[in-house]
Amino acid sequence: MKRIGMTNTPVFRIVVADGRKKRDGRAIEELGTYWPLRKDEVNYKIDLARAEHWIKCGAQPSDTVGSFIRKARRAAAVAAAAAPAAAQA
Repeated sequence: MKRIGMTNTPVFRIVVADGRKKRDGRAIEELGTYWPLRKDEVNYKIDLARAEHWIKCGAQPSDTVGSFIRKARRAAAVAAAAAPAAAQA
C-alpha cells in the first residue's frame, strides 16, 4: 500500500510494487484505494480481477490487502448468487 493522504487524514492506494522499492516509490500498477478513517462498512475499493491476475503471476499480498481480497471475493459471490434470484422475481 502506498500512502497518499494528508497529515492526520490517511488514504492509501493498493498497488502492485517491487518489494525492493520504497513504500511510496514507483508502483507497477494501482489496484484500488483504502480509506482507514471511513466509518462505512466498506472502506476500500479494489479491482478484484487485476488482483487475481497478479496473485496468479506470483505476487504476495500483505495481510491487510489479503483481507480486502477475501472480503471482495465474498461480496462478489453474494452478488452473483443474488442476481439470478432477482431476475426470477
